[in-house]
Amino acid sequence: MTETLHDEEITDPYRWLEADTDAVAAWTDRQNAYADEVLATPQREALTEAFEPLGSVTTYGAVRPAGDRYLQFVTESDDEQRVLTVAESLSALRAGDRRVLYDPDDGSETTAVGWAVPGPAGEYVACGVDEGGREQYDVVVLDVATGETVETLPDCGRTSQETLAWVGEASARGFYYCTTGNADDGSQLEKTLRYHELGTDPADDTHVTDSFTDHQWPSLETDGERLFVTVTENWDRADVYGYRGPPRAATLSAVVTGYDATIQATVADGRLYLLTDHEAPRSRVVATDAATALAGADTDGDPSASTDADPSEAGLSLSAFETVVPESEAVLRSVAAGGDRLYVHGHRDASSELTAYTDGEPTAVPLDGLVSVDGVRASDEGVFFRRQSFAEPVSVCRWTPAGGREELARQDVSVPFEVETSQEWVTSADGTELPAFVVRRAGVEPDGTNPALLTGYGGFRINRTPYFDRFRLSFLRAGGVFVVATLRGGAEYGDAWHEAGRREQKHHTFEDAEAVADALIARGWAGPDRLAVMGGSNGGLLVGALITRDPERFRAAICRVPLLDMLRFHEFLLGESWTAEYGSPEDPEAFASLREYSPYHNVEAAAYPATLFETALGDTRVHPAHARKTAARVQANNTGPHPVALRVAEDTGHGVGKPTSMVVRESAERWGFLADQLDIPAEALRAADE
Repeated sequence: MTETLHDEEITDPYRWLEADTDAVAAWTDRQNAYADEVLATPQREALTEAFEPLGSVTTYGAVRPAGDRYLQFVTESDDEQRVLTVAESLSALRAGDRRVLYDPDDGSETTAVGWAVPGPAGEYVACGVDEGGREQYDVVVLDVATGETVETLPDCGRTSQETLAWVGEASARGFYYCTTGNADDGSQLEKTLRYHELGTDPADDTHVTDSFTDHQWPSLETDGERLFVTVTENWDRADVYGYRGPPRAATLSAVVTGYDATIQATVADGRLYLLTDHEAPRSRVVATDAATALAGADTDGDPSASTDADPSEAGLSLSAFETVVPESEAVLRSVAAGGDRLYVHGHRDASSELTAYTDGEPTAVPLDGLVSVDGVRASDEGVFFRRQSFAEPVSVCRWTPAGGREELARQDVSVPFEVETSQEWVTSADGTELPAFVVRRAGVEPDGTNPALLTGYGGFRINRTPYFDRFRLSFLRAGGVFVVATLRGGAEYGDAWHEAGRREQKHHTFEDAEAVADALIARGWAGPDRLAVMGGSNGGLLVGALITRDPERFRAAICRVPLLDMLRFHEFLLGESWTAEYGSPEDPEAFASLREYSPYHNVEAAAYPATLFETALGDTRVHPAHARKTAARVQANNTGPHPVALRVAEDTGHGVGKPTSMVVRESAERWGFLADQLDIPAEALRAADE
């Protein structure tokens, strides 16, 4: 079809692939059959043999203190899905003495526990249970002592661990939680904050507020007595509200509102901590007494009110807060409080730092090298976190000033060769300097012949830091070079780095990736015809833009669960909420920017790299139509010899909750496709360890 948008005639020949009709289902079957042919290579066969034992290893989630107990997700070697476990004491946790608290296995292999939030004393835990990776959760409440299901709140939508918080005494225990509408009827952006008291009918839950716009997402923080709600809007600003009074008659109060700044709230031991980039582009931490913050709050707060209000007229001024962690070179990312310490996690040059503060005095938690930290949780017994690097599997750690860092558990994966990582700097088209991690097996030299894979993200303030992937080891062992580019659009260098890669500046993200790609070849890390690119979601948009801007730059591409039709993305699922990041196609100026790079609309007759598009029928974030339409258009316009295939998965979504067998199968297909196209023989993937 053809339509006129902002005085420009736009041709959309594959609009019919947006629907879920029998014709689309039949077309999808044919695409999957063709993908089967393309992916049936000796390399995939070799990798399947290697990956099956790698899939059967025990992996560990972060530790979450829950009263005197410790919760942890664990995937045992024979599990299809991770299970929620509990250790009764720190000594039991150290010894690996865990009790299964909730196992989602119901015979379908696609039921998964996405998250878990314990009550203040740890006697109950609320879990999000999902089917088929759709991120549409039932909330299941468990008695931690017995493992019994206390009650179930069905059909809560996109409720998450960030949007559920327990309050109240044991005699009247309950929690606030935010529900959303359902993906099937297009109401996911409708949000309602509710209160549920244990032992009552969920149908009778208190309706607190539904005054959230499509672009606002709440997160909840509590110390068991006080509740603070951070309402983030458009990824670049937030307001903080508090609730006071009995839970079923709570009054909404504006605590800190009206600032054009990001804010994250943490409340612990009677203190309210705010991590904010107000007057600090790389962020700082300010604090005040939590009771004082509520006492001085404005009881006429409204999350959907205009953000143009004078901060002094809507709650407290940030100037009334004490700065407890000043801005530094590291970009601060999260705060956790426990005992008499404040733990602050930050990124310096896209690598993690963790610092403990006591009365304002910092102590660095030793992490050793270029690493990533996640799952930071504090208690009176120190700080718990997960640590990983490009060379080291995920380990679960605890740190105390007296005992230092101890490893409680580690993913059971052997790395049988030395992995080297360097950070190289590249100059982008506008002169901006950006780093990229270059990962390879020791002994691999930049001789201009190596197969190489570039990946990146560059959006939504999401930072790409070092991470371990056991399925990447075969590629590295065969001489492959793996590269992660630090692209503008993330927040690796603060707010300005994000702003430089969003809306009308989005082209900087693509130019950054192109500069890294060209540098890899110029410096010898990649052979001229052995460079591939891979990315997912917003990173899939990156891949789509790169192969349509210059089809000859890459030999192969993998485009996973991508946004690709940037003139209609706002029409589907969560898309409207992303217009703050990309600009709205309804706006003439934003339309011009989007039209310039929209991958679907920039497909022309050209010799495209070998390309694998991946999507999933259960994706409730990015509609499968993006991949379907663009794959069809590239196939129709491809003048070169390389295959363009589309893999459409069932019983899964954007990426969460995949069973182990599916992860192994998809990984073998993905890495097998790359190995085949980059001329890595199957024998090299089977090679004996050196």
